Amino acid sequence: MAIIEEEEEERLLDHLPKTYTKGGLKTMPFIIVNETLEKVASYGLQPNMVIYLMKVYNLEIVTATSLLSMWSALSHGLALLGAFVSDSFLGRFTVVAIGSISSLFGMTILWLTTMVPQLRPSRCDHFEINECDRPTPAQLLVLLFSFGTIALGAGFVRPCSIAFGADQLDNKENPNNKRIMESYFNWYYATIGMSTLVATTLIVYIQDAFGWRIGFGIPAILMFFSVSAFLLGSSMYIKVSASESLFTGFFQVLVASVRKRNIDLHSVNCEDYYHQSSDSEIQALTSSFRCLNKACMIEDPERDINPDGFASNPWRLCSVEQVVSLKSLLRVVPMWSSNIMVQLSLNQFSFATLQTKTMDRHIFSDIEIPAGSFSVFMVITLVMWIAFYDRVLVPIKARYTGQPGGLSPVLRMGIGLVLSAAAMVLSAITEGIRRGIAIDQKDPQDGPNINMSAMWFVPQYVLLGLADAFNAIGLVEFLYSELPKSMSSFVVAIFTLGMSVSGFFGSVLVNVVDIVTSYGGGVSWLSSNINNGHLDYYYWLLAFLNVVNFLYFLLIICRYNRHEKEVKEKQCEYSTQRA
Repeated sequence: MAIIEEEEEERLLDHLPKTYTKGGLKTMPFIIVNETLEKVASYGLQPNMVIYLMKVYNLEIVTATSLLSMWSALSHGLALLGAFVSDSFLGRFTVVAIGSISSLFGMTILWLTTMVPQLRPSRCDHFEINECDRPTPAQLLVLLFSFGTIALGAGFVRPCSIAFGADQLDNKENPNNKRIMESYFNWYYATIGMSTLVATTLIVYIQDAFGWRIGFGIPAILMFFSVSAFLLGSSMYIKVSASESLFTGFFQVLVASVRKRNIDLHSVNCEDYYHQSSDSEIQALTSSFRCLNKACMIEDPERDINPDGFASNPWRLCSVEQVVSLKSLLRVVPMWSSNIMVQLSLNQFSFATLQTKTMDRHIFSDIEIPAGSFSVFMVITLVMWIAFYDRVLVPIKARYTGQPGGLSPVLRMGIGLVLSAAAMVLSAITEGIRRGIAIDQKDPQDGPNINMSAMWFVPQYVLLGLADAFNAIGLVEFLYSELPKSMSSFVVAIFTLGMSVSGFFGSVLVNVVDIVTSYGGGVSWLSSNINNGHLDYYYWLLAFLNVVNFLYFLLIICRYNRHEKEVKEKQCEYSTQRA
């Protein structure tokens, strides 16, 4: 009896370090400080970067904007790589640590470009960029390398940091676990909002007031503290080991389907041949993307299934749950793709920074807003609308309709698309007025002396903030409701991929517009001298594309509703056949 008690005591002691001495609220300062400082540092570099590339590296506006779009696309696209490496190989702690160090390394190199003359072209005092020295291939390589390492860091930190923090607090045995997790997510996103505000105001102001050396040096120093804070808490973290990733499961379904492409699904009694994992809650497959059903079809039970019930070769036989997960992902792709145009509209900061830089940015006689800080109005609108919607509109709707919850995700997405188109129309009108005033004043250069207040740009930022609040949050809620619970952690990666695609599409679009509009020696709409160009035409083009995107969205809704009805009917028929 004493031996049994000793063994039980040892078992409890072995369990204590994992549950009680590691993780918990004491790890939150290290994790949140790491994520907050990383966002302040990286976001603080972006608003004025177009000016840095044009004034220091003597790049044309199209080249600079295209480069920044690709940088944004890479930062968001690498989030998929970060999630895959974390889930499949290294675990979240190691990936966040690697990402933080990579960001620090990249920011340090970028900082060095402001201090080492050999890393950038010679200073040019001419207004026309064509008369200035271009950066050498070596100088461009250093710049691009810094962008790449910063993007790699962002791609590794952002998708894993929030989940790593949740690992420290998630305790299913705690009756207050749900409340703790909700509180954590609220505080986490609150700190992200605050860090964005600091980045787009304080850091941008420092760059304008004290120059690039200090303006880029502070983000590098903040990133150093971010890395230090995260590594300092290493001994206290719960470090969940890597497991099989959803990405791997998707590839397995595709490979297994191709291997079994010659199987005729109509010639067999399918319900007897589907492989279902023991812990799966899914009981039936649908007829959509029916070719994928072959991936979970058992051809030879003795060869395909191990004695423990698992597939002997997961690249030849998948579970029903894997197939349904991939099908669910493919079904939401059309709705997800409608968000790309909204993200593209949100990413016009480079042009807006150059526009507001030519205008009167004073609020009062002694207070001037930096040109790169006007996006703060979009962030403020986003935060204020979310609070108003959640605390005021939703309760009012519940009181008068008797139905809890707010507007449907699809309706919110549609409202966001309309607001995005309206914002681009307003941007085109405002730029037309600004350009007309500049020409009337006979100001061929982009000097800050146009007799027009930059506050005229605030309404379009407000509309963009509302568009983001409606469309992005509606899309995330839609994805959570449509995808299986096993894919809930995949939602952020899907949304981030949309931001990445919008960055690539934005880069292609500005280059195409520049080439087409300057064909035959004409002045490009996207001329580096924005008073000579026609940014207003470019915004009208974006408005038109937003309208087309909204019509595409309406078509998706019609097809989606019909498809949903057909699937339900066939599921019912399938269930009847099984019965």
